[in-house]
Parts: sequence; structure tokens; C-alpha cells
Amino acid sequence: MNAQHRAELIEILARESYFQRKVTLSSGKVSDYYLDCRRAIFIPRAAFLVGELMIDLVREANVAQIGGMAVAAVPVTDAIIAAAYRHNLDLRGFFVRKEQKQHGMQQLIEGAFRPEVRTAVVEDAVTTGGSSLHAVAAMREAGASVVAAFSIVERGEGGAEAFAREKLDYRFICTADEIRATVGAPSS
Repeated sequence: MNAQHRAELIEILARESYFQRKVTLSSGKVSDYYLDCRRAIFIPRAAFLVGELMIDLVREANVAQIGGMAVAAVPVTDAIIAAAYRHNLDLRGFFVRKEQKQHGMQQLIEGAFRPEVRTAVVEDAVTTGGSSLHAVAAMREAGASVVAAFSIVERGEGGAEAFAREKLDYRFICTADEIRATVGAPSS
């Protein structure tokens, strides 16, 4: 992983995505801070950095497709598949809906998904891993061989352990504590 790119992304996340206030997370946990990674990843330089950093994780895991829960995983997936194109890497992307679509093709999984290939779930920030594991269940039900989990930020609140229980190789770009240190907030 390119150390300079990683440091630059942490700076952008600290500046654009970090909020010190009490919030309830999608996991149901209450936290004294929030990381809204989408605020950063919709900035071109940050999207480029996420793609370049995550493509290394994709190569290491030798996966053929990536995706995760809509909405959080969509810009992460987009950044990675754009990097795959730049690096001439054959990689497919998709996303998992919370509920099956009730019209059209009535799909739960949208995009370039294929069953029976090595797959990784992606996420912007992982707390307990619940959203990602919901996506993993849908992917496996559809026939994918889900072997890895990737995130931009690991919050250190149980996600790594949850992925280990599902036998997923989990890797991330940075920790929430690294972002908090950059903004001068106390670590958790």
C-alpha cells in the first residue's frame, strides 16, 4: 500500500468526514463521533486514492468481483473498479439492495454480479460488520464465493471479529483512531 497515498487519504477523511458529536450508528451503537466517508469519496482526489489503495487489497485477495450494501458500498465499489480499469485488471462491481426490487428484474443484487466467482464485500467504514455481513449472506445465497472483506476505515468495534467468524480475510486502509489522531481527538 502506497504510504504517501494512505497518509493523504487519512488527511482528507479527517478534514471532510470526521464529526465530533454523539450519534447512533447503523449498528445501533451510540458513538461520540461519526465518520461520513461519502463526504470524502465524492471528492475526485479521495475517490482516486481509495481506488488506488483498495486495488492492492483486491490483487492480494485474488477476487474477481466486489460489492456491498447500497448506499455506502456504491462509491467505494466505483472507485475500485475505476482503479481496476487504470491497472488493466479484470474486475466486476455490483451492489446489494436492502430489499428485493419490486419492479423490473426484481433483483436483490444489481450490477455486474456473477455467481461462483471469488468475491469481496466492500464498505466505507466498519463498526460491527453487520451491514457487510447482510450483503455477504445475499451474495452467498446468490452463489458467490465470498472470501474477503475490505473497508476504508476500521472503527475497532467488533467488525474484524465478525468477519473472522465468517472466514473472511479482512483488510482496511486505516483505522478510526488514525483519523481521530489527525484531527486531535482522543482515541477510543
